[in-house]
Amino acid sequence: MIPYPKIMTVFKRTDKGVIVPDRVSDPVFDYLWDNDWLATEKIDGTNVRVGYTPAAGVQFGGRTDKAQMPVTLLNRLADLFPPELFAEFFPDMDNDAGITLYGEGYGAGIQKGGWYIPEGVDFILFDVRIGKWWLKFEDVENIAAKLSISVVPRVGEFSLGDAVEYMTTRVYNSQVAVKEDQPAEGIVLRPAVDDLQKRSGQRIIAKLKHKDFERYRASLEE
Repeated sequence: MIPYPKIMTVFKRTDKGVIVPDRVSDPVFDYLWDNDWLATEKIDGTNVRVGYTPAAGVQFGGRTDKAQMPVTLLNRLADLFPPELFAEFFPDMDNDAGITLYGEGYGAGIQKGGWYIPEGVDFILFDVRIGKWWLKFEDVENIAAKLSISVVPRVGEFSLGDAVEYMTTRVYNSQVAVKEDQPAEGIVLRPAVDDLQKRSGQRIIAKLKHKDFERYRASLEE
């Protein structure tokens, strides 16, 4: 299972870690600024990989192979993903390809996830790779429905500029948290047209986090 690619922050930062909204971190963001991006909710949790091939069965991993996961989360993953589930829905899966589900483990005791789930933990899907192919988000949603698991909510489609203005001027409340009016950690954006990559092969995916904008506004008052 390959680790999930790093999600780029849209803006550069000062030496104090404060975003600089008029300086993008990569020229690709300037180029794609006015194009449509699909935004989904960013969940505050721990990265989880769920892999399956007929030969190896089901495997669980964190962001890296050395990452440790809480026992409560491992138990929840085992309940959600028994080997027979994959065998039923992916009977023709090639051992050389395999499928990897990328999601977030979240809930009580994981980051500040107690406001998602006060007691217990869960898994929410945000991406899928089969062989060398990253699936379109609508296919990710279809697989989530097929496996009866949660998938990160769509926020909408925006130009990158409109998404930045949205995060600058208002608070997007989580659709996942059980607590009402709880701000989401942020949003994740991918080009709406298709999966795009840089020359290096790095996927073009961006994130905007509420705390970055809060810290920026606070810096203006200092």
